[in-house]
Amino acid sequence: MTVSTPKEFLTEGSLATLGERPFGVYVHVPFCSVRCGYCDFNTYTADELGEGATRASYADTAIAEIRQAASLLVEASPIETVFFGGGTPTQLPPGDLVRILSALRDSFGFVPGIEVTTEANPDSVTPESLATLCEGGINRISFGVQSAVRHVLATLDRTHRPEGVPDAVRWARAAGFEQLSVDLIYGTPGESMDDWRRSLDHAISLEPDHVSAYALIVEQGTALARRVSRGEVAVPDDDEMADKYILADSLLEAAGLGWYELSNWARDEASRCRHNELYWEGADWWGVGPGAHSHIDGNRWWNVKHPAAYANRLNAGQSPVMDFETLDEPTRLNERVLLESRLRSGLDPAILDPSVRPAVAELVDEGLLEAGDRLVLTLKGRLLADNVVRRLVP
Repeated sequence: MTVSTPKEFLTEGSLATLGERPFGVYVHVPFCSVRCGYCDFNTYTADELGEGATRASYADTAIAEIRQAASLLVEASPIETVFFGGGTPTQLPPGDLVRILSALRDSFGFVPGIEVTTEANPDSVTPESLATLCEGGINRISFGVQSAVRHVLATLDRTHRPEGVPDAVRWARAAGFEQLSVDLIYGTPGESMDDWRRSLDHAISLEPDHVSAYALIVEQGTALARRVSRGEVAVPDDDEMADKYILADSLLEAAGLGWYELSNWARDEASRCRHNELYWEGADWWGVGPGAHSHIDGNRWWNVKHPAAYANRLNAGQSPVMDFETLDEPTRLNERVLLESRLRSGLDPAILDPSVRPAVAELVDEGLLEAGDRLVLTLKGRLLADNVVRRLVP
């Protein structure tokens, strides 16, 4: 890997077309109170970090990167979406998240009606912290609920109590958040169908505007993967995972939450996560923080992963970029097929290579795709989405 700055690999053509595409910002906050056994994200507990990477100094470090970005992307459109992810962004003092947001506003400007999301654990917020976040301009919150069943939460190493989630939701509503989302995970070892139904019923009872439900993936190198390899816990089979997805779709649809992406359901179009739509539609974004990825017009780069290395570079006035890649046209097209096919709005068949037209007809005959102006996955197709995509890419 080589160390570069975006100025070295972003062409004049890419920079000149900045204003032609939506522009968003992702801010990675790498701190967690406990490292969950299933998680392979770039996150750390306080005792894993060295000098220069403290929570107290993090906002200033992130703001230094924002200023670097602004000095390069002078033609960028005003920001349409900001997403604070992690980690647990609400491990930072709420005033620090607001300061980072203010630096983005001062550096780039915001479009009217900007969507600003923060992820949060239910036990990482208070009425006072939520009020500060909302007053500071964060208008959407996504709670990592994952499950409403204690033994499932214990397997996932989650720290919150299911009984405390309604309080956090009530506080967020009272603070004035415009949109509230709930994240769930299904397929945890030991989770029964009744457990999953309880979690869905619990989430629906919170009356969220948006629900994300993700199948648990046992990632290599995680504590959960080691437990699976030792035979301590067993992962569910594909049929059970499919049944859990079907149950989620049925209950969420009945509650007025329609799917708009494979793992995401929203009450209406205004409740969709616009920041994620920006990714799926191939727009531009800058990723702030250790390990964060950025994308401008087919150019993708990523920062050094460790928070201390990230902080040291910025404190020295250097770029935190670790490496980059420029996507060729076939790769860009394949990624477009991969992402657009996941959406309820579907895939434009005109972009497909002519060689896959027979495969399209076969997928329609097999009940995996609905054909029309757009190609849209059926429920059966959603269960086999990876297979569908492989057949649509030459």
